Amino acid sequence: FQVKSENRKTIWNTEEVPEGSEFDDTWDPREQPEYEILFKQSVGTEDVFFGMTGKDPSTACCEDIVIKIKLPETKYSDITLDIQDKVLDLRTPKKKLLLHLPYPVNSKEGRARFLSEEEILEVTLRVSRQFDFIGFA
Repeated sequence: FQVKSENRKTIWNTEEVPEGSEFDDTWDPREQPEYEILFKQSVGTEDVFFGMTGKDPSTACCEDIVIKIKLPETKYSDITLDIQDKVLDLRTPKKKLLLHLPYPVNSKEGRARFLSEEEILEVTLRVSRQFDFIGFA
């Protein structure tokens, strides 16, 4: 069994490496914070009462992903957040979270806010679907 590659010294192709694995650090001793993933969609009366747009309560019809991350004893200035199309990478001095997202997102358009009283970071990301222009969402 031989794998053909452009460079004979490589031991795997780039297609075989999962996206986001460059962020993974198994030797990092920081613990993973608790988090919650919520899906959000905008509906109107035509959806609720008449079902005219074909939206249903499934995640396939949601426009946004909201991720709530509990960060006790953390200041806003200590948070480092990096968002790629399929990966959320959060680092603080005490916590580390590498989260593979359930859907691809638009990494350039997102919002993050830190609720200091509750010690929660709330990240809202717009889902990027390939066929949204057809009207599936």
